[in-house]
Amino acid sequence: MTANAEVEVSLWSPNNQQIATQTTRTSIQTLRQTKVQLSLSTTAPMLWSPEKPTLYKVRTIIRQNGVKTDEVETRCGFRTFRFDPQTGFWLNGKNIKIKGTCNHQDHAGVGVAVPDALWEFRLRKLKEMGVNAYRPAHNPMSKEFMAACDSIGILVMDENRLFNTSPEYIRQLEWLVRRDRNCPSVILWSVFNEEPMQGTENGYEMVRRMYEVVKELDATRPVTAAMNGGFFAHHNVSQAVDVGGFNYQIKSYDRFHQENPQLPLTSSEDGSAFMVRGEYVTDSARHIFDSYDTASAKWGATHRQAWKAIAERPWMAGCFYWTGFDYHGEPTPFQWPSVSSFFGAMDLCGFPKMAYHLHRAQWIEHEPVLELIPHWNWPADSIGKPIKVMALSNADSVRLILNGKILSTQAVDFYEMNTWFVPYRPGKLEAIGFKRGEAVSHTQIETTGKPVRLRLTPYRSQLAGNGQDAMPITIEAIDAKGRHVPTANHPIELSLTGPATIIGLGNGNPNSHEPEKGNKRKLFNGLAQVIIQGKEGFGETVLQATTPGLETATITIPIQQVPLIPSVPVENPPLVLSKWQVSSPFINKPDINIVIDDNDMNSWQPATTGNVTTLESVHYVIWRTTFTPRKKHQTNGGSILLKKVMGKAEIWLNGHLLGVKEKAKTEDIQVQFPPITGNKCELKILFTGQPQSSVGLKGNVTIHLPEL
Repeated sequence: MTANAEVEVSLWSPNNQQIATQTTRTSIQTLRQTKVQLSLSTTAPMLWSPEKPTLYKVRTIIRQNGVKTDEVETRCGFRTFRFDPQTGFWLNGKNIKIKGTCNHQDHAGVGVAVPDALWEFRLRKLKEMGVNAYRPAHNPMSKEFMAACDSIGILVMDENRLFNTSPEYIRQLEWLVRRDRNCPSVILWSVFNEEPMQGTENGYEMVRRMYEVVKELDATRPVTAAMNGGFFAHHNVSQAVDVGGFNYQIKSYDRFHQENPQLPLTSSEDGSAFMVRGEYVTDSARHIFDSYDTASAKWGATHRQAWKAIAERPWMAGCFYWTGFDYHGEPTPFQWPSVSSFFGAMDLCGFPKMAYHLHRAQWIEHEPVLELIPHWNWPADSIGKPIKVMALSNADSVRLILNGKILSTQAVDFYEMNTWFVPYRPGKLEAIGFKRGEAVSHTQIETTGKPVRLRLTPYRSQLAGNGQDAMPITIEAIDAKGRHVPTANHPIELSLTGPATIIGLGNGNPNSHEPEKGNKRKLFNGLAQVIIQGKEGFGETVLQATTPGLETATITIPIQQVPLIPSVPVENPPLVLSKWQVSSPFINKPDINIVIDDNDMNSWQPATTGNVTTLESVHYVIWRTTFTPRKKHQTNGGSILLKKVMGKAEIWLNGHLLGVKEKAKTEDIQVQFPPITGNKCELKILFTGQPQSSVGLKGNVTIHLPEL
């Protein structure tokens, strides 16, 4: 059979005005697919870019017999881009550097169960750092994440998970391209990351095949592969891609470009530098790295070294640093008891490390940037001792001032930044940035007083009451003048009332073993984070943070009433007991607590509901089964519903009689049971019948939750 349908496709502007529409008719065979192609045109569209992520939408409507049967909206954007082997990356006719980070998909307190709103928080933190591109490590991200990149303005290197050309894995690659090919943020398809066969003929052939799969579905974007070796092998995968991807290969940049001058290149993974937020003295025994960008993995480079290698080569399109955020696990170069990475420009919570400010100084051009490290709260025995001070700035020069006295003025080193060794004196350390002789930026760090109270700072002013919206809240200690105390490490206890819940806690300490769930967390070098999520509903939620000796902090956050996300009611399906064992028949009434020997395969036979036993000259038979009760059964008890029970019966659970069926006729029985102790239950039914009668379970047996 065939069905006739009408397909209407229309293009809509960012202000929701229809620009163009086309309609066509088609016929579709039952259980088949068909393709239709329509062309829409527009003139002088507004272009999508990281600076201005302008989005249009395409609305597709299916009608049958004049009735709309389906509709879908697809967001899209207009932009041009290309990778040039001599000049790097071009977007909308402008030559720009890709300033990207690689990132795992986890966050403090929630792991990989990241609410959509937290993706927005993380992407905006990256943009504040000057990031314009994102590489997932190393898998496709959710469609909600991709939509956030489209909306916020983050270029994406979209990465396939597994290097495999079998039909199932090709299907997964096709799924990725089909799902994301309308995202204006996507500029590269990556078919693998650091595969052992990258420098072999087999690897080349596999990439060649995957390349064709991608191009069949999307001929508009280049294909790359993130290689960490094999670049100079006779056969290698760089010969099968549009853009060569380097992972930690700074020393190979020049030679490879010289030998392959027609292949565009980018650094697909770079850096792997170590630092811990708020720490300024390396202590390997405590698994601590300083925050001066002095250490990196043996295969990598510091942030400053890696960026210099990219910035000085116009033919390198850009880089993706490892990583934007710390992540759980992989505590290289340490092992247990460290529990998270040291690589991030931000910690697990998204609190900036020195690298965050370094990249802002190197990557942001449209506004002045100036930061000083470290803090200025050193112990009394540090007075007079030299403290390493760094200024991170995009100015031409920086002047350093201590307690009103000018120490020196230095020309800014764009790559290395500026360093002083300043004899410590409590007070105020200031920096002023100059451009063309005029002051354009100012920052200062002060010696604070002792902490006197806590402060809570929410990321946003309100939450949506849809059961999914979430946001982080910063917890810190401040002194009597309201200044952040960067050395505070107080234990914090939180309480929350109203239509919201705490879903996670963190403080960015890579060596902390504190629970990330609950309501308690220590400050780490002045900061901690709590993530709250609104429930379905509206009202006000009140968060309170306390610690002994300091004034309590309290904030009130409105939970806004919003339309709920379409859903179906939560089901509590019954637990079905279908596998049973039936005893040999008894002439006399048996002990219901009889124990089956482990090796008994003869006196008890397997059975399922729907079967019956015909008694001859005997009167008793036992049906038994075991099951694991659900947690709510263990806490609240429940009921057992036995359908179509034939014969008289006694129902026993864990040796306790729950109910008796007095009549022989077939009928349903329901019995109640109390809360259960333990994870193993044994249900037995003792049937009684006259000779030549039938007894047993003709229907299902199900365990139900109590009516609360």
